[in-house]
Amino acid sequence: MLNVKALYTEYPNDKGEIVKAAQNVTFEVPEGKLFTLLGPSGCGKTTTLRSIAGLERPKSGDITVGGTAVYSSSNNVFIAPNKRNFGMVFQSYAIWPHMNVFQNASFPLDVGNRKFSKKQIEEKVMRVLTAVGLDHVADREATKMSGGQQQRLALARALVMEPKLLLLDEPLSNLDAKLRERMRFELKRMQRELGLTTIYVTHDQSEALALSHEIAVMSAGHIVQIGSPRDIYERPRNKFVADFVGLTNFLDATVEAAETTTEGGYRVNSTIGQMSVTSFEQFGKGDAVLISVRPEDVELYEQRPEGVNVIAAKVDFKVFLGEYMDYQVKVGDHQVLARVHPSFKASVGDTVYLRMNPEKCISIQDDTKYKKAA
Repeated sequence: MLNVKALYTEYPNDKGEIVKAAQNVTFEVPEGKLFTLLGPSGCGKTTTLRSIAGLERPKSGDITVGGTAVYSSSNNVFIAPNKRNFGMVFQSYAIWPHMNVFQNASFPLDVGNRKFSKKQIEEKVMRVLTAVGLDHVADREATKMSGGQQQRLALARALVMEPKLLLLDEPLSNLDAKLRERMRFELKRMQRELGLTTIYVTHDQSEALALSHEIAVMSAGHIVQIGSPRDIYERPRNKFVADFVGLTNFLDATVEAAETTTEGGYRVNSTIGQMSVTSFEQFGKGDAVLISVRPEDVELYEQRPEGVNVIAAKVDFKVFLGEYMDYQVKVGDHQVLARVHPSFKASVGDTVYLRMNPEKCISIQDDTKYKKAA
């Protein structure tokens, strides 16, 4: 449905220096899917979205929607933003204070190129207001509503033109934590039910994991990995992705040999001892690698358990967080974070045993090309 190919977007900053915002950005989004651009501030995700919307003119590349080019540097095509028929919702909802809910939602129909009768406008507006759960407050002053209701109104206004593509730039960032979580489910339900092809921009990893069919992780203007939420979380390709998406433990290691019994398995000598690990890339004996292990994949025991990757450690620190506990344990001089059930009761200073499933110990490249933004 949406195809972005070799997109380069650059612009001068306040000092006149050229900012390379999007560099060789390429991805496809099938019809009816929600695709998220995820990354830290300044990574190029919003510039990429604005380039798709037509609010930025890229330096080069191609953008096609439903087989029709809206931008092509090679064919000198640039369709104006108002001619692209895309719905857009940004961080600022831009609710008109002098209009009620109905009038805000109908505004794109009132000023658009296509002319609709009063009855058609009423039918279209009430359909989208019903979809977002605001049909019962159509006559209310828009700015008297809660943040969540205003967010839904901005979404209704974007949907009323029945857009080919819905573009969302951090639309939940102005909401408080509980409302943001509730709106994630609401947005996901609506996107699935209406079959909206959606591009979603966020720096919030949990938001991306909860909403997306597919995620593109961006850094320094580049896409560094594209995959399903589970792939991005469980199979990071490099240190940047593993570090940015969720919490993880990093262990320096050297490859000793490939496991003959397990596909993609290796024996390594790590900073906490010998381990069996999994890799989605080929490594040779003596290669320096980085092992990523999520805290929830570090099991803790008071007595030594059976199995592989069992290592003795001492409890250094622990924090009760309600549904789970975080334990910081030390193996020699190296600290490892474990996230366990609150029923585990080891005290600070106690000896405990770590056990890590080799399939959850992911061997990756330490790619220093990508840096996590502050």
